[in-house]
Amino acid sequence: MQKKFYQPEAETMPVNEIKKLQEFKLIRQVRYVYENVEYYRNLMDEKGVKPEDITCLQDISKLPFLSKNDLREAYPYGMLATDLNNCVRIHSTSGTTGKRVVAFYTQNDVDMWEECCARAIVAAGGDAGDVVQVAYGYGLFTGGAGLHGGSHKVGCLTLPMSSGNTNRQIQFMMDLNATFLCCTPSYAAYIGESLKEKGYKPEDNKLKAGIFGAEPWTEEMRKDIEKSLGIKAYDIYGLTESSGPGVAFECCEQNGMHINEDHFYAEIIDPDTGEVLPEGSKGELVFTSLDKEAFPLIRYRTRDITVLSREKCSCGRTFIRMHKPMGRSDDMMIIRGVNVFPSQIEAVLLNNGYAPNYQILVDRVNNTDTFEIRVEMLPEDFSDTPKVITKKEKKLQAAMKEMLGINPVIRLAAPKSIARSEGKAVRVIDNRKKMGINT
Repeated sequence: MQKKFYQPEAETMPVNEIKKLQEFKLIRQVRYVYENVEYYRNLMDEKGVKPEDITCLQDISKLPFLSKNDLREAYPYGMLATDLNNCVRIHSTSGTTGKRVVAFYTQNDVDMWEECCARAIVAAGGDAGDVVQVAYGYGLFTGGAGLHGGSHKVGCLTLPMSSGNTNRQIQFMMDLNATFLCCTPSYAAYIGESLKEKGYKPEDNKLKAGIFGAEPWTEEMRKDIEKSLGIKAYDIYGLTESSGPGVAFECCEQNGMHINEDHFYAEIIDPDTGEVLPEGSKGELVFTSLDKEAFPLIRYRTRDITVLSREKCSCGRTFIRMHKPMGRSDDMMIIRGVNVFPSQIEAVLLNNGYAPNYQILVDRVNNTDTFEIRVEMLPEDFSDTPKVITKKEKKLQAAMKEMLGINPVIRLAAPKSIARSEGKAVRVIDNRKKMGINT
């Protein structure tokens, strides 16, 4: 594949130059935040560290972490580092697990974010001749706005579809010859499923690539989407807290996401102790925003579990790569003493010929955890014969036990019986949390 870059000088910068740039920006950013954000200044003072103590990249370990709880405590203006008159936009997290996190943006922040998304589109093979269908949600959610802006920066024809109304998505995709699809992976899978139901084959559309993120997805799900849509499926990573999608993105190698190191500094830490781990170690991802003006976060704990690698990439980019997150430390369920991630369950399903339409139900009855997985059967495999269904359930249960180490109850369900999501899929229903049980 021809090598493509949106900003080649930055994306192919020698590693020693990247580190020099990060060091300069880190020292500058720490002073800026200390002087302008009282909440973080208090955290630094409590830890006994001053801006002048930060003289090199390694000194970042002296600084305190930030968590989502800190951002909720500081809601709405406690982390704002500039005059509100300098801000041109806000975005927000969903707030499903507590008070919303509101992130502010100056125009420079928006421009930087959109350039990062433009890099992702070009890395996936996009150029000004492409038609980019953005089916992420718009509004307070960052997905739609980020890829929309990145598409404009590249010069693509942009279809601002937002999420939902799948019939209209398919109509515009087919009539306007969309070549890129940007949405959550679960919605991409649903669009592929809907196209098949309407009698379309993968070769009937003009799509060549998709950029999918905002929720965890497995390599098995990637293969399933690529097959159903006839495309190459690329991963993109970001958080509202750090700007949105585009913090990291996959290139043509589809082997880890390049972090935009000229704008973000990444660390891997032990999630229990906070100790910084060496490159190649699995741990929790921590980000520092090096250029953000309105909402600059230093050492923000993402809760995503991954690995960083500086191994040379054949695409020519020199930015460090992060592996696809293996799960979130706060998404991990402890069931009967065993650590279980939804991504493990999804991998088993896809490897055994099931679509990723499932729900995990966890409860506690008589002081014992119950663990059930509801899985849809494919239309071509559906049977209403109890003997056939029981046999399939036992086979899938054995595969789950081999992966997880514990036996879930498997309930095979009829096709289309589990509600579809046009945004982030709801996979886990853990009723123990309603009881106030620490999981």
